[in-house]
Amino acid sequence: MPYVIAGPCIDIMDKSCVEECPVDCIYEGDRKLYINPRECIDCGACEPVCPVEAITQDRRVAQEHTEFVEDNRRFFTELLPGRDAAIGTPGGSHKTGPIGVDTPMVAEL
Repeated sequence: MPYVIAGPCIDIMDKSCVEECPVDCIYEGDRKLYINPRECIDCGACEPVCPVEAITQDRRVAQEHTEFVEDNRRFFTELLPGRDAAIGTPGGSHKTGPIGVDTPMVAEL
């Protein structure tokens, strides 16, 4: 997973990163944004525009945010509350629009 969005994004969702992403791999949950690890091309365009510094490469995530690496993956691979199927790799967030739900970990925070 090249880039991950961690806890500082929760309840902020500035979306500057969405505008910068050249491959449309940043998806909108209810309280947080998520980067699709299969669609991200590891370009890094999203990282410097995040006003709360929530985006980093998975191998550079701060110790207090390591749980977000796996949680970001789960957003796409596991069944989320109220959905019929996992999001998977739809080929860009413009195809799905806002997902409107978060992983259980983020929903509980």
